[in-house]
Amino acid sequence: MSVMKSAVELADEKAIVAAAEAALGEIALIRAEIGKVIFGQESVVEQTLLAVLSGGHALLVGVPGLAKTKLVATLGTVLGLDNSRIQFTPDLMPSDILGSEVMDQDAAGHRSFRFIAGPIFTQLLMADEINRASPRTQSALLQAMQEYHITVAGARKDLPQPFHVLATQNPLEQEGTYPLPEAQLDRFLMQVDVGYPELSAERQILLETTGVVEAEARPVINAERLQQLQSLIRQMPVGEKVVDAILALVRSARPGNGNAATDKNVAWGPGPRAGQALMLSARARALYDGRLAPSIDDILALAEPVLQHRMALTFAARAEGMTVRDVIADLVKRAKA
Repeated sequence: MSVMKSAVELADEKAIVAAAEAALGEIALIRAEIGKVIFGQESVVEQTLLAVLSGGHALLVGVPGLAKTKLVATLGTVLGLDNSRIQFTPDLMPSDILGSEVMDQDAAGHRSFRFIAGPIFTQLLMADEINRASPRTQSALLQAMQEYHITVAGARKDLPQPFHVLATQNPLEQEGTYPLPEAQLDRFLMQVDVGYPELSAERQILLETTGVVEAEARPVINAERLQQLQSLIRQMPVGEKVVDAILALVRSARPGNGNAATDKNVAWGPGPRAGQALMLSARARALYDGRLAPSIDDILALAEPVLQHRMALTFAARAEGMTVRDVIADLVKRAKA
């Protein structure tokens, strides 16, 4: 049997390599423009951008004042996307997000219904403090995040493309909040933990943001080009060893798969969607770093943001002070061994 590649396969590979090399320069410009405005949050910027490049949604978790809102607005500008922001509150209703139908009357007295689109009809939606809204309102996003359309009065309304939700959540404020259900959390490709900046970055924040003029980011690409990059990422090759590493990691995080530590500490683990998220985000991370194919290191580096919101610990593990991050760190350590 011949193992030589056909001319068509070689041409396809060359096209992918050429497209990837062209994308590298654009991604470098995107990173530079975001860096003009967001200081000292390199990992946060990377993970959030990887989620968008992968075609997914991200949940940003951090205390107030860490530039989560500014990051989303900056991403909208740099990526050339229409963006809008919804401040979630306990009294927010689904129609405040989706839109509603109103009755119009023309000069002849004829009445008809007209749909007024809500803020969800955008390309980059910031759902600010998403856990402060009621489950009824949170569920209004569920269909949109998965199906990319909504249903109002029995009629389907398609959302603009591309469509991404970047939601924020305050981990400290628990009173008067409604934790996101597991089905909603699973729709987020990543959970991005936003920590405090380092001393040098915080110094730069003080100097750069309290003067007369603040730096502003400029557009680098547009929505059409972003979709091309997302399509390119899906075409990037993934080696068998990387696929095996994804399956091994995801399955080791589920009880009943031969891992004694997981059986003891994990109540339920990640589903197949976690593997899909790792496949896409690992490809995006490789391109982000200037490589044409992902490695096992990409999988291990993305384990925490992809898995942590898709797992729950047993009561005994929580009573011992263990966290999901501890479990994932142990799984990554075992994978490296």
